[in-house]
Amino acid sequence: MLRFITRRMLTAVGVLFAATYLFFILAANAGDPLEDLRASSQPNREQLIAQRTAELHLDVNPFIRYFYWLGGAIHGDLGNDYKTGQPVSTMLGDAMGQTIKLVGFASVAAIVIGVLIGIISALRQYSGFDYGITLMTFLMYSLPSFWVAVLLKQWGAIGFNNFLADPVISPLALGLIGLVMGIVVGAALGGEWKRRLLFGGIAGVLTAAILGVMAATDWFRDPGLGPVVILMLGLGLALIVVFLTTGLANRKALYTALTVVALGAVAWFPMCANKLSGGFAYVGFWMALVLLLVFIAAGVGIGLLFRGPDKWLSARVGGIVAAFMYALLWLDYAMSWWKTYSNTSAINGRPIATVGSSTPELSGSGYWIGTIDTFTHMVLPISALILISLASYTRYMRGSMLEVMNLDYIRTARAKGMPERTVVMRHGFRNALIPIATLIPLDLAALFGGAIITETVFGWNGMGRLFVDALRTVNVNVLMGYFLVTGILLLIGNIIADVLYVVLDPRIRVES
Repeated sequence: MLRFITRRMLTAVGVLFAATYLFFILAANAGDPLEDLRASSQPNREQLIAQRTAELHLDVNPFIRYFYWLGGAIHGDLGNDYKTGQPVSTMLGDAMGQTIKLVGFASVAAIVIGVLIGIISALRQYSGFDYGITLMTFLMYSLPSFWVAVLLKQWGAIGFNNFLADPVISPLALGLIGLVMGIVVGAALGGEWKRRLLFGGIAGVLTAAILGVMAATDWFRDPGLGPVVILMLGLGLALIVVFLTTGLANRKALYTALTVVALGAVAWFPMCANKLSGGFAYVGFWMALVLLLVFIAAGVGIGLLFRGPDKWLSARVGGIVAAFMYALLWLDYAMSWWKTYSNTSAINGRPIATVGSSTPELSGSGYWIGTIDTFTHMVLPISALILISLASYTRYMRGSMLEVMNLDYIRTARAKGMPERTVVMRHGFRNALIPIATLIPLDLAALFGGAIITETVFGWNGMGRLFVDALRTVNVNVLMGYFLVTGILLLIGNIIADVLYVVLDPRIRVES
């Protein structure tokens, strides 16, 4: 394996050298970086032209100029932006931070949702749910990203902000939303039509009732969860986690999960009950991260105390459920600041932003206001990226799952009388993830180049926006810095994908 990785790394260096050279030649001939100065009427125009020419080595052949850039890049100097004089490395660091914030959340959400929908679609092959998901995923995949972004601005921001001025949901709208939810749930469950009708009807009625209560209590303008809702949500999540990981027959894991949920609901009182003096009131980013780790460690400890046939299974369940409970507590406390944030003069009751990555007037307003402000600016571009990229993960997972579920060892597992949950999750799902796991590193590496159209439409200052601005001004140093970072990430992602394939599939031999 070490020899394989070393060989791939050496090959990657050669590929990167050739790719950066070709890109530099193309960028150097893409336009004239002196165009703005040639059109200038300043009295020292010739001096400025000579200064920029010397700074960018424009009097040297592009072939030689590349090696000037390469020598600096090897020593960590990517040059400066000739417009602002700012170091390119600093610009890349700032832009990459914004892109990671945006694309990271969108990618994780798209992968999780896409894999989940793909599994359900494969298990309900040729059903109404399968056909509906296929139609919706291909529809979203084919839509232009700028058009999706504009629609989200109109209905996700302007429409929702208008709704918040008078958050009333009509009975007709509640009925339609409940009907759609009932149809989706019934189609996803499968089985006898009576069972699908029963659970679909329950889901539809509950959805309509919850939305009606939320509108009647002005929840949309002053949201929150509270200990009862957190307890109910925690119980539901705990049962799902136990069912998917160990099965409900594993009582020790079930007791672990229920104990963690009960303790998490009790933790609401010291952490969230008092907005100004509760435990979360003094939390910043790093403290929030430390608290998350503490909750996970406590959940693992509870699992080890309950032990069971495999104590580490119980510990894993405890850690996962504890992370979910912490997320619910964190979300509840963040919601308590929503009304304060929405009523500030800078927001003025219209919290969902359509452009930018933050509200300048709210800089320095504290961790919770800043977090909500970041969320309101991220929600639309993240939604656009999820809707566009969801189709590929859904289709890949569906195809992979269908292939695995028709193999002989799956039929053998069913013939032995194994529960369907074990057959699907332990034998089917794990092996179906092999193709997906090798695609994810490449997709993530490509996305770190920035979602150019989405970032431009929403005014997000990430890697994509940096590339577009540099291309317009023929800023070769910035273009090369962008290409170097994205090229290295793609090559590393390619190597990781190859290594993952070998690790996940023991039939592959790298030395063959």
